[in-house]
Amino acid sequence: MTRMPLADRRRQLTEAAIRAMTRDGVPRTTTRSIAAEAGVSLSVFHYCFDSKQALLESVITTITDHYVGVVKEALRPRGTLRETVRAGFGAYWEHVLAHPGEHMLTYELTQYALRTPGFEPLARRQHERYAEIYQELIEQLDATMELDLKVPVPVLARYLASVTDGLTLNFLVLGHDPAVSATILDLITDQVAAPARDGKPPA
Repeated sequence: MTRMPLADRRRQLTEAAIRAMTRDGVPRTTTRSIAAEAGVSLSVFHYCFDSKQALLESVITTITDHYVGVVKEALRPRGTLRETVRAGFGAYWEHVLAHPGEHMLTYELTQYALRTPGFEPLARRQHERYAEIYQELIEQLDATMELDLKVPVPVLARYLASVTDGLTLNFLVLGHDPAVSATILDLITDQVAAPARDGKPPA
C-alpha cells in the first residue's frame, strides 16, 4: 500500500465514509465497510481514527466544507448588497440540489448522535458549527460591504442557520419546486439585506 500522510489518509477515509453512509445509512455503515470503500485495511482505519465519534465529526466537518467554499466564493461583492447576499444563498442551494444525499446524511447524523448515548455532544457541536459558519459569512460581507445590522451577528447567524436547515429538510421531504424555492430564497435575502441596508423590514 502506498504510504500517505496522515492528514491525506484521514481525508480519504472521511470521503469514503460519506459515500458509504450516504448509500447505506449511518447505522448500517461499519468501520470495516468504510475501510473497504477506501481500499485500505482495517488497521489503517484505526490508526487514523481512534473512535467512531472522531470519524463522525470529521464527516460532518467535511460535508460542511464541501459547500462553504462555494458560498464564500459567491459572496464576492456585486452591484448591490442584495445581489451579493442572494448569490450566496443561491450557491448553497445549488449544492443542495446537486448533492441531496450529503445533506440528507447531515440530518441522519444529528438523529443518530441524539439517540446514541455518549454521542449527544456531536449533534450540539454540529449545529453550533452551522451558526459559526453563518457568523463567518456575515463578517466576510461586513468586511467588504460595511453592513449596518440591526440585530447582533450571533443572533442573525443562528436565525439563518435555522431557516436554511428547515428549507433544506423541506426540499428533501417534499421535493424541488423551483418557483417556490426561488421565492423563499428571495424572502430570506430580503430579510437579511433590507434591514442591513436601512433598518426597515421588507415590504
